[in-house]
Amino acid sequence: MTSDTSTAGILGRQYLLATVGACALVFLSAFESLAVTTIMPLVSRDLDGASLYALAFAGPLATGVMGMVAAGNWSDRRGPAAPLYSSVALFVAGLLIAGMAGSMEILVLGRLVQGLGGGAMTVALYVLVARVYPPELHPKIFAAFAASWVVPSLVGPFAAGVVAQLSSWHWVFLGVVGLVVPALLMVVPAVRGMDSEPAAETVPWAFGRMGWAALAAIAVLGLNLSAEVPGVGGVIAVVALVLALMAVRPLVPRGTLTARRGLPSVILVRGLASAAFFGAEVYLPYLLTERYSFTPTFAGLTLTGAALAWAGASAIQGRLGTRLADDLAIRIGASLVLVAIVMTLVTATFALSPAVAIAGWILAGGGMGLMYPRLSVMTLALSTEENQGFNSAAMSISDSLGGALSLAATGLVFAAFTTTNPFAAVFALTAIIAVVGVAMAPRVAARAAATKSGRAEPELSLTQPN
Repeated sequence: MTSDTSTAGILGRQYLLATVGACALVFLSAFESLAVTTIMPLVSRDLDGASLYALAFAGPLATGVMGMVAAGNWSDRRGPAAPLYSSVALFVAGLLIAGMAGSMEILVLGRLVQGLGGGAMTVALYVLVARVYPPELHPKIFAAFAASWVVPSLVGPFAAGVVAQLSSWHWVFLGVVGLVVPALLMVVPAVRGMDSEPAAETVPWAFGRMGWAALAAIAVLGLNLSAEVPGVGGVIAVVALVLALMAVRPLVPRGTLTARRGLPSVILVRGLASAAFFGAEVYLPYLLTERYSFTPTFAGLTLTGAALAWAGASAIQGRLGTRLADDLAIRIGASLVLVAIVMTLVTATFALSPAVAIAGWILAGGGMGLMYPRLSVMTLALSTEENQGFNSAAMSISDSLGGALSLAATGLVFAAFTTTNPFAAVFALTAIIAVVGVAMAPRVAARAAATKSGRAEPELSLTQPN
């Protein structure tokens, strides 16, 4: 690849359609995620489905893990083309099922299919980035992916509410279908010819990993629902946690759970960052509405501020490129998230001005914006063509399982401390997770003597993008 094409940027003629199409797919996935959160109370009332309300959110997360593993293995065997097409087809099928649902059971089924496709699509897009863009453009394309979440964060909930009020909640699902297909068509020229690659002869089907992924999905589902089972919820949570840790071990690079330097710690830190940030973020608007009488709309603006900070920090790290070392960006980002959660914890504990928590959460968004793109860059830099799919899937699985485990744990903690200060208890737990993330952040930089590898090498190194 010539310097002219690499310096043209992600919007250069060679990459324009792929960039716009891939970002559009990320945008639509983000919009749907945020929009569904807004309309689900209305859907539940309309379909008399209160008993399945939690499953409508937990289900897609669980099936997404299976989609990630399958797409990663398929991408390593045959390239990202077929997995991307199939994942988008599943995503659209899920939207259609949910959009035409006449009962809550059918809607949940659609959500499960949608989650399966969405998880697979994430991994296929990461492998697409590795195959289409040169390493020096990886920070910029991942920054663009992060920025693709900004507009949905700003308008997604509001737009979904307007559509549901003026027309019907069904169109929140069905309306997205007409936008997904054009987005995929823009990516087609970039992936054409990637469906038959030499790796197919050397990478076997990983049916064992798929089985472990199914077990992990069941465990995640159990964790998310354990708080709804009175009396034995704690027992279910412990069993589910043990099963989740057993199941995730074959799905991530060797040494991830023991924080081995290099790629394993990159994957681990991704999960810890997700657990700390999202575990706390869910309860911040709740704190503002319950303790400070904020309206839901005003409380939601806090999340919008964090999303803008996330996108801004992503853009900054993308422009800095290799002038900002990957491991330094991650250490700074992890520290910002910890400071933000501590500010929120102090606010909840001592009833400080809500401005303290709001300012802190903007810092948290900035920290995530620094970390997430660089963790993606490091994952690809430490991968070969034969394991790009596996490692991309591992990163996404760590992301999903980290958030799911944290949300399940914070739910149990919140219920246990209802009579005292549940918000302080939740933020204390996520602060502890953030402390672990800060402690693990330096380990993402591998020893200089290590060799670039994927999953089986005893030492794994970081190769900086050129």
